[in-house]
Amino acid sequence: MTARTLITDAQNTWCPGCGNFSLQHALRSVLLDLEKGGTSLDDVVLVTGIGCHAKMADYLDVNSFYAIHGRVLPVATGIKLANPDLTVIGCAGDGDAYAEGLDHLIFAAKRNVDIAVFIHNNRVYGLTTGQYTPTSPLGFKGRSTPSGTPEYPLNPLELMYASGATYIARGYSRNQPLLKKTMAEAVSHRGFSFVDILQICATYFDAHDVYDKHVYELAGHDPRDPQQALRKILEWDYNTPAPIGLGTFFERELPTFGSRLPRLAPVPPDRRELIQRLLGTLR
Repeated sequence: MTARTLITDAQNTWCPGCGNFSLQHALRSVLLDLEKGGTSLDDVVLVTGIGCHAKMADYLDVNSFYAIHGRVLPVATGIKLANPDLTVIGCAGDGDAYAEGLDHLIFAAKRNVDIAVFIHNNRVYGLTTGQYTPTSPLGFKGRSTPSGTPEYPLNPLELMYASGATYIARGYSRNQPLLKKTMAEAVSHRGFSFVDILQICATYFDAHDVYDKHVYELAGHDPRDPQQALRKILEWDYNTPAPIGLGTFFERELPTFGSRLPRLAPVPPDRRELIQRLLGTLR
């Protein structure tokens, strides 16, 4: 490539109208801005899970790692701890992060791992054609719940607030400028950054009519005020229509997980030597 566009030649198989296109181009813009600011894109790693969101690793031309279902966070954590100089970004789906991977998400927030995670929250298992997820609304009718799910959805922002995340935000795939701004803030934040993105699934749960009527950008809100942040987080319970705030809800500064870990031994300058030692193959 003579000029790095960050878009690969892989055939795109997302459905027409999928919100993932918006997320892809917002993240691409953030990465290009990082490069302009002096960050080498060779020092960026994208970790994805299993689901429609995971194709981001195929379509963006950066270092990437496909994790198994629900394991975006432990993989991203391991990469960051192994090489703290890397910028590590995770993309996960609502099923991927809030169901199979919920324990890993909570502990990444609790530890304040210095990574940014973007949740492609379409509130449905799209890749497997329409089952309900932990954020599907009460009564959602899908392949696994033809009569409607009897479960209330969880509020991911409330969960992350309780778990200790130091940056909490919400985006929307049909608000590209704010989405890019929020993603950029999350990547630059030192600590665990969590962005829940209302991402339209045009095929199995097209909620854009409801979102368009109720979303608004947070204004006059102080994300450094914990009580104010919690009130805004609880404003919408991911179920009934209500004002749906977009933007940064909460932010604070705490030492990161990596900075609190003791260095038991100096890291050899040759990483290959270190890997060989760990594998016990160095003679």
